[in-house]
Amino acid sequence: MADNYILIGMPGSGKTTAGKILAQKLNYGFIDMDSFIEEFEGLSISDIFSLHGEEYFRSLETRIINTFAGAEKKVISTGGGTFEKEENRAALNSLGKVIYLYANPEVLFKRLENDTNRPLLQVESPENKIKMLFDIRDKNYRLADCVIDTSNLDTYNVVEKIIKVING
Repeated sequence: MADNYILIGMPGSGKTTAGKILAQKLNYGFIDMDSFIEEFEGLSISDIFSLHGEEYFRSLETRIINTFAGAEKKVISTGGGTFEKEENRAALNSLGKVIYLYANPEVLFKRLENDTNRPLLQVESPENKIKMLFDIRDKNYRLADCVIDTSNLDTYNVVEKIIKVING
């Protein structure tokens, strides 16, 4: 298995923030899949969703993951829905250790309530949407190599917990 760490979880779980710090501490490269896709497409995630739809975006995620084959010493922060697709789960598992950054739906809503950059949450009731997505995705997220509860942790403590998991 490649020496990479893949962070999965709901929007607001801390994947990108913790991933950047983890990569620095490990002296690894950092890849934020959403940013990678935005650069690849020349469009924001919101624009990709509004112009092409979610299905197109999900196929982009799969194409991008496949370009990571052979990557080494990377911390990869995935999009919230990336791990839903079986093909993506298999590809990410082959890249390295998959770590689920769990946070309960109430905490996620508090972290995201003023975030206007997440297309799936631009609905009448973002709190209900978060709960619905959480209920759907949590079972697949739990297929990860390990789960770290970020609900009551600051970023520093999340990174420290990840390092403890990495070091056994």
